[in-house]
Amino acid sequence: MSNFKKTIIYSASDKAVYDALTNSISKWWTEMFEGISNEQGQTFTVSFGANVFKTMLVEELVPNQKVVWNVKDSLIDIPDLKNKAEWINTKIVWEIDSRDNQTELHLTHFGLTPQVECYNICQNGWQNFTDSLTRFINTGVGNPFKL
Repeated sequence: MSNFKKTIIYSASDKAVYDALTNSISKWWTEMFEGISNEQGQTFTVSFGANVFKTMLVEELVPNQKVVWNVKDSLIDIPDLKNKAEWINTKIVWEIDSRDNQTELHLTHFGLTPQVECYNICQNGWQNFTDSLTRFINTGVGNPFKL
């Protein structure tokens, strides 16, 4: 079973990448953000309109190195999906590796596999939002979901 993975290389510092993942989610993922994303043990919710949301538990924070979110609740209520709660109990791991004046960001979404019904939709979503993350890190302006 192959989990969704993506690696992005930045010329930005590991601190800038970590800060984007812990303090600036509303600037690159979705403006519909509630909660606390920069403290271990806290939860936050990202929403994409009235019918799509994900609630994450901040499971692990290692400054400038690692961010782990455990999806505690989720609804992807779009017509093409029968199972609208597939993200529940999946884990999103961001690993930050700084070397040679650049920073590598490794995203692994454990539980998001090709066998999951939403895989293609979610893979496209991750592509879109990691592109926005890259824009935010490089320019200070991302392209988050807006209602």
